[in-house]
Amino acid sequence: MNVKVSKSQLSGSAAIPASKSHTIRAVAIASLAEGRSTIRRPLSSSDTLSAVECYRALGARIDTSNTGQWIINGMAGTIRNQQAQIDVGNSGTTLRLAIGSAALAGPEAKIHFTGDQQIQTRSVAALLQSLADLGAAGTSLKNNGCAPLEIRGTLTGGKTTIECFTSQFLSSLLLACPLAQNSSEIDVTLLNEADYVQMTLDWLDRQGIQYENRNFKHFSIPGRQCYKAFDLPIPADFSSATFFLCAGAILGRDIELTGLDFADSQPDKAVADYLKAMGAKIRIDEAAVHIAQSALKGIDIDMNRTPDALPAMAVTAAFAEGTTRLLNVPQARKKETDRIACMAAELKKLGADVEELTDGLVIHGGRPLSAAPLHGWADHRIVMALSLAGMALNGQTTIDTAEATSVTFPTFVPLMQSLGAKITMLP
Repeated sequence: MNVKVSKSQLSGSAAIPASKSHTIRAVAIASLAEGRSTIRRPLSSSDTLSAVECYRALGARIDTSNTGQWIINGMAGTIRNQQAQIDVGNSGTTLRLAIGSAALAGPEAKIHFTGDQQIQTRSVAALLQSLADLGAAGTSLKNNGCAPLEIRGTLTGGKTTIECFTSQFLSSLLLACPLAQNSSEIDVTLLNEADYVQMTLDWLDRQGIQYENRNFKHFSIPGRQCYKAFDLPIPADFSSATFFLCAGAILGRDIELTGLDFADSQPDKAVADYLKAMGAKIRIDEAAVHIAQSALKGIDIDMNRTPDALPAMAVTAAFAEGTTRLLNVPQARKKETDRIACMAAELKKLGADVEELTDGLVIHGGRPLSAAPLHGWADHRIVMALSLAGMALNGQTTIDTAEATSVTFPTFVPLMQSLGAKITMLP
């Protein structure tokens, strides 16, 4: 599918949908818990439904017939289906977190994971090694560290050292290790996106799970713990809000975004600070975030904690005066796509002056840009980010592979339209 975008001016109020990251963590914990949990206001998207199907395959009973609340009858820490065949689609979060969960199965288990073409290029070798250190076993069936995989139990505990190029490796271990028979010690020699680990720790704290965290470099986790059933709402998604915050800074008359909780640990709340530093007019009150078009200036931003924001911030930088450097985010090259290379290529098609770094982008803003046909790389965040550029340019911009928005934000187009965006999804 293609999305067609024309010059727009935005105003009005938009309710930001629920967090993908929180929804998937909630599904995982409820599935491993004893009893019946209720997840209120979940995000229903391709990625979160992949998580639902994954944990169903492992043995949880999950009712999603009411989109406003999902009911999960958990497995009480016991993986019921020892021979599950699981396809995670495009959901890297589901794959990484569920690998750890699957390692809790019995010693005769053989649980098979696969995913789409993008998933099959994303290495989980470091996580597989840590699971082996802790008593389980995992094999990359193509011997390349990527899916398709076979996971065999049983995670018993012990000691491991891991480099977490993605925080999801550590989150997977932190979710699984409390259910192991023995205690676990995890030394972390590299950690990108530490805030996402904090999101996982917040869930553990709500569950009363015991652990020791030494500055995110060493974790001690007693075994033989358990997860309890819960009834909780899912917070709104700052990663989704990023596109509306950036759109407001570029071309909004007055946009109000509701549902966002700045006390939540989601790292992409930092985008509001990035935009403020660039000169954006942002006001945050108890009920909403307000943002309007502003004269933006280029700045340097350490993006390590917010890799998902890179596409939208790159577009925003192209409409700012001066130079913006998006730095220290090497993991952006190993997301659904190489987002550094892909964003550089597409912004250049619009006439932007962009340089690639090994770990980021340098965008020299203020140059005149022109609408053009663009490639979305089947990456939801790239498609949505490029649509912001199209809304700020004369003429018509088309972006292909736009169906990818369903991965995390299936209501992106109608929500933008509700603010006045001239954006249409085409077959």
